[in-house]
Amino acid sequence: MTKHKQWIFAVLTLALAAAPFAGVFFEDRGVTYAQSYAAAPGITEIPDEGEEALPAFGTTPLKLGSSGQDVYELQGRLKHLGYYAGAIDSQFGAKTKNAVTWFQWKFGLKSDGVVGAKTKLKLYNATTAWKPTEPKTSTAQKDTSSGTAAKKNDTANTNTAELSSGNTMGLSENDLKIMANAVYGESRGEPFEGQVAVAAVILNRVKSPSFPNTPSGVIFQPGAFTAVADGQIYLEPNEQARKAVQQALNGWDPSGGCLYYFNPKTATSKWIWSRPQVKTIGEHIFCM
Repeated sequence: MTKHKQWIFAVLTLALAAAPFAGVFFEDRGVTYAQSYAAAPGITEIPDEGEEALPAFGTTPLKLGSSGQDVYELQGRLKHLGYYAGAIDSQFGAKTKNAVTWFQWKFGLKSDGVVGAKTKLKLYNATTAWKPTEPKTSTAQKDTSSGTAAKKNDTANTNTAELSSGNTMGLSENDLKIMANAVYGESRGEPFEGQVAVAAVILNRVKSPSFPNTPSGVIFQPGAFTAVADGQIYLEPNEQARKAVQQALNGWDPSGGCLYYFNPKTATSKWIWSRPQVKTIGEHIFCM
């Protein structure tokens, strides 16, 4: 019994002596593991498209009438991509909504003009190189010819060869694409000359001080084009519509400088009949 008690005493003594070291060992391992996981460089949480938490914008959906810092960022990012040509004034107006709708359509989102979580994430991922370089109080307007020319020349660098041949106005590739959409949506059943005339009317409006100074601004001006009102602006244009835009860019204007056109069979506006008529091409009457 004496030897048995001595062995038990020895074991207990060793156990008590080793306990502090075991605690330090496991404690150190726990701290090391926790610190390694928390401080691992390059690990960022990527939100799902349905989540509201995003690395740039706030969580509140943006829509017509919204204002503030998020709208400023929204306009800046859209302008960076070429979808927005208005002033970055932090006010969510009709131009901003049109730009949002256009972006949503191009990126396969619901084209409702409301900037929710999915749209914010798509826009953020598409504009990772964007930086807020414009003052928040910007009130840039379409005023002097020099300012207009400078802005259009800035967009010329983003053009590609697809539609840019003969593009002496310095229009962006997105503007040229939306022109093709408008020509297709407005006149795909018309003769080729009539399609070129529609494209020419858009360009004539861009040049006129009475209209916005970009094709997208002209096309999405409220009430200006039937294709925008009925959604046909978002149909994929065919090659003929693209060629019609190209011909108009090259200087062919079958309309003779007109700013308006209408279909007499479907026109509901009495005002349009008061415009001086220049010629009829296909089903459209072109007027000044």
